[in-house]
Order: sequence, then structure tokens, then C-alpha cells
Amino acid sequence: MNVNNGDISKNWVDPDDAPELTDEWFAKADLMQGERVLRRGGRPRGSSKEQVTVRLDRSVLARLRADGPGWQTRMNDLLHKALGV
Repeated sequence: MNVNNGDISKNWVDPDDAPELTDEWFAKADLMQGERVLRRGGRPRGSSKEQVTVRLDRSVLARLRADGPGWQTRMNDLLHKALGV
């Protein structure tokens, strides 16, 4: 059953009040083709990183996470230094 929600004119937003779409806005936007996302931010394709599962002591993991976001990258950097690669 269709329900009449009443007068929608009071919800009208003047198109002139819309924010300006800048180059920066478009650079951050997802590129869509219909319902399919063609481009999204994140790690570029062809990254040399590989997802793995590893078991770490809780104390080691807690210390890595204590410095906040980016702990996996910092762990990777520490392993690079320790292994000399």
C-alpha cells in the first residue's frame, strides 16, 4: 500500500546550496560503471605484499598495537631491519 508522506516541499534544498565539486573531491570518489566499482582507494594492484597468518605472543602484539594504526607496516619495517632485507 502506498502511503502519502505529505508535502515534501519543506524538505527542498536549493541546488545553489550544494557544495562545489572540486578536483580533490573527484580524486577521492569511487569510479562506478552501473552498480560496479571500477576504482577505489587502497593498496594499488600488483603490490608486493602477501597476506599471511602468523602466531605472535600476546605481549608482542600488544606492544606493536600500542602505537596505534599502522602497526602491521611498522612490524614489516622491523622485520626488514632484523633480516637485513
